[in-house]
Amino acid sequence: MTLEPDITTFAKTLYRASPAERVSLIRAGVPASRLPELVAAMHVSRECLLRILNLPGAATRQKARPGAMLSTEQSELVIGLMQLIGQVAFMVDDTGDSTNFDAARWVGEWLERPVPALGGAKPSDYMDTTTGQRLVSNLLVQSQLGVFA
Repeated sequence: MTLEPDITTFAKTLYRASPAERVSLIRAGVPASRLPELVAAMHVSRECLLRILNLPGAATRQKARPGAMLSTEQSELVIGLMQLIGQVAFMVDDTGDSTNFDAARWVGEWLERPVPALGGAKPSDYMDTTTGQRLVSNLLVQSQLGVFA
């Protein structure tokens, strides 16, 4: 699996990929040049993305070096966020008309809203670990099913 040009298209592919395919992509590393594209797709600031994923500022400055890759740990967090975008895109595809729905933008906005199911915390507060990302993903599934723990 390779990175595709469009963030949402790649996010959907990533969401449906096998765990082995995702591990391979994480180990290969995400190009640092993809971060500005993710910022633009999500309609968030660079600082917001860095805070959400707890990435050092240097991670995005690596884009100045052609071919620079994020570390395995950084790549895993970015892949997890992209997976979440893919999950949302498929949720909307499965439940209604997804025409003109921008999954990346919706995720960018939703992550910054306090959620009662998280005790008033924002989903973005959990995106800096893979366990937190699974929690946020499960929260979306629960909300789609109308089940709240």
